[in-house]
Amino acid sequence: MSTDSHNSNSVSDAQYQEAIAAVEKTLADLRGCPDAEKQRLQDDIAQLHSMHEKISSGRVEVVIFGEISTGKSALVNALIGRDVADVDVQGGWTKQVWGTAWEGAGHRIKGLDSSEVVIVDTPGINEVGGADRAELADVTARRADLILFVTDSDLNDTEYAALVELAAVQKPIICVFNKQDLYQPQEREQLTQMIKQRLDGLIPANHFALTTADPREVEYVIEQPDGSTKSEWRKPDPDVGELKSLILEILEKEGLGLIALNAAMYASDKSDRVAALRVEMRNREADQVIWTMAATKAVVVAANPIPILDIIGGLAVDAAMLATLSKVYGLSFSMSQARGLAKSISAAGGVYALGELATSAGASFFKLITGTLGTALTLIPQGAAVGFGSYIIGKAAKKYFEQGGSWGNGSAKSVVKDILANTDKDSVVSHLKDEIRQKLDWNRHGERS
Repeated sequence: MSTDSHNSNSVSDAQYQEAIAAVEKTLADLRGCPDAEKQRLQDDIAQLHSMHEKISSGRVEVVIFGEISTGKSALVNALIGRDVADVDVQGGWTKQVWGTAWEGAGHRIKGLDSSEVVIVDTPGINEVGGADRAELADVTARRADLILFVTDSDLNDTEYAALVELAAVQKPIICVFNKQDLYQPQEREQLTQMIKQRLDGLIPANHFALTTADPREVEYVIEQPDGSTKSEWRKPDPDVGELKSLILEILEKEGLGLIALNAAMYASDKSDRVAALRVEMRNREADQVIWTMAATKAVVVAANPIPILDIIGGLAVDAAMLATLSKVYGLSFSMSQARGLAKSISAAGGVYALGELATSAGASFFKLITGTLGTALTLIPQGAAVGFGSYIIGKAAKKYFEQGGSWGNGSAKSVVKDILANTDKDSVVSHLKDEIRQKLDWNRHGERS
């Protein structure tokens, strides 16, 4: 038996160290982000630092959820053993998430001297203007090691929906039926069975406790020494013993494992968020680079009155675009490497690339035989053609850089083919023509001034 216990602790210890390592790795990944990404992720970085401090110290967070007026604040006071939360009979006083150490819990994770249990209260799930509070509650639930859901009657639709959402976070939940003193024994038993039936499949049947956190006054009849009696109203002590025992039972059995699993899941969620945000930001920046450089190439090539140099200038713009894109995705291509990649993508384009080359070369030849007068006639069609070509090269390179500088399971040819198949050429060309006209108008006004 002692061997089994030792093995169980060893597994928990290993999971605990792995969880700390997972949080530290995610933090290291965040420190390696570009400044723009760090700016967007500053809240996540702060939350991860807080989680690292939490798991390192062995702090267990018990978070309370429930509708307003179900007695959440009174429950905090009753568990803590003193008034740390104001109790407003109107409900809805709790405006933000807050927590306080449960010094009388009597639980400490072995080997962690600074270990403590913290009771965390949250705003009521049905408060007016609850969108922001719901988001705040979600963040708190993902940090929680154990969740208490407080109700004072049969679960309504709002409560049940909230419980379903909390269960999806995959944390242990205890349903607390508070204000039991408001019901007769038979009513209380019926309500208990109804609640447990509704919770079937969401919460284990034994994760249920009845409490009276803020008892109503009870009339006592006191016999006087002379034999007479007098009536006196007194408030009984809170009754949260069943809940406290259940909380401590869970913590003693799974305390270290709970905070380890929680931290590992938290780090995983943050890592996924970082990855998604990084993709979003890089895609947006890459698309902006592609559009800008395609429009630039369109003007550089089309407005260049010197034949052949227009095509050479366009190739230089493509190389600059690919070098810039490589940096967006954390790589660093030299201009020589970028030119090589641009040529390989153009070659992979086949007929499409030849068509663009023919259009550009034909326009360049027309400039040659007509002098610079031909520039005005070829400017927009040649510019749009080469701009579209640059757009396709940029999109293909973006795919290449997204995969760490690889074509993955496909090839440059298949990637270009897919991009062409999914690109509305007329729309892109029309956009590029507008860009050319706008730049020409700007230049013309500049000359006049």
